Amino acid sequence: MVSAAAREIKDHDVVFVGMRLPLLAFLLAKSTHAPNAVGLFENGVIRDTPATGPIITMGDPPNQTSAMRLCELNEVMTLLSGGRVGVGFIGGAQVDIHGNVNTHQVNTAKGMVRLPGSGGGADLASLAQRTLIVMTHERRRLVPRVDFITSPGWGEGPQAGPAWRAGQGLPRGGPEALITSLGVFRFPQGRACLTQLHPQATLEQVCAETGWELTAAPQVATTPKPSSQELDIIRRFDPDRYWTG
Repeated sequence: MVSAAAREIKDHDVVFVGMRLPLLAFLLAKSTHAPNAVGLFENGVIRDTPATGPIITMGDPPNQTSAMRLCELNEVMTLLSGGRVGVGFIGGAQVDIHGNVNTHQVNTAKGMVRLPGSGGGADLASLAQRTLIVMTHERRRLVPRVDFITSPGWGEGPQAGPAWRAGQGLPRGGPEALITSLGVFRFPQGRACLTQLHPQATLEQVCAETGWELTAAPQVATTPKPSSQELDIIRRFDPDRYWTG
């Protein structure tokens, strides 16, 4: 998942990094094919070099040491609202076939369960040039329709797609890829389509763990395995396997 996410970062991208696996994906991209990418963090850290050591959260000292800038939240959010962010990472409890993400509440047999809420997820989904969703692949997470739209994807109903976003006053952005523990989906015409399977994952597994009727590309690619160099970099920044264990 980390290496697949890292490959979505292009050189010179301004990346709103987020937490968990995207932290490692940004560090991996910076250390390999995207040396000129710049990372924005919600706590106000702006980096144009990899962190100086292992990190678990964006606030860890190695992520602040030698940063380009340490500022306030409103400064990095201003860059986002001004259209300066090329790609933003988000995740959540649920995602649906149109890339809408829920981090607010889920309806269970025992009633509604309240979740942490948006954080910066709705801002990223609304204002970044493109978004990447990173989630564990489970049927309870990949649902036909999320219980609550926290972070808008391509919308709902027959208008789902760019027309829906335009109708909501969202001038740019939208989910580019959903990267899961089994594969990668793209969103042609605003609807999820499986384009890659991770090594040792099967189409049957993906079907069983996806809550919507699966659409797959005519030729589903196999995600390249991380190289030994990539694994060394990931392990340098996550030596205790806190995120990758």
